[in-house]
Amino acid sequence: MVVVRLAKSGAKKNPYYFITVADSRKPRDGAFIERLGFFNPSAKGSEERMRFNLERLDHWISQGAQLSDKIQELAKDARMTPDELQAKLDAKKDKRAQKRDAIKAKKVAELEAQAKEEEAAAPAAEEEAAAEEAEEESSDDEKK
Repeated sequence: MVVVRLAKSGAKKNPYYFITVADSRKPRDGAFIERLGFFNPSAKGSEERMRFNLERLDHWISQGAQLSDKIQELAKDARMTPDELQAKLDAKKDKRAQKRDAIKAKKVAELEAQAKEEEAAAPAAEEEAAAEEAEEESSDDEKK
């Protein structure tokens, strides 16, 4: 079966992927039939994030090639206008920031609750300690 998938390239902790058409029995980074473009997930600033030959992709789909999940997502992104794509990436960034803030707020609330419990437990512990001291003093008086 022919598949369209990503072939990993690049350096350690700096991935770079080629979009390739290959036989499914071949290794991920092995022999391929055709290279359709590239995807750079760590692109910043003016660096090009993705280049994709959609005409050749459509050709391979018509020939029966299967798309990997990530390639389906990238093809959808490649068909968007640059403004739509930027809006999608910004929304994704905002969602990630909201999630991070929610986790931070939850941790703060847990720490505050724990501090309140400790404050409530401190007077009770002092009362218990005072009661124990009183018991020791009364037992000392009895021994005399």
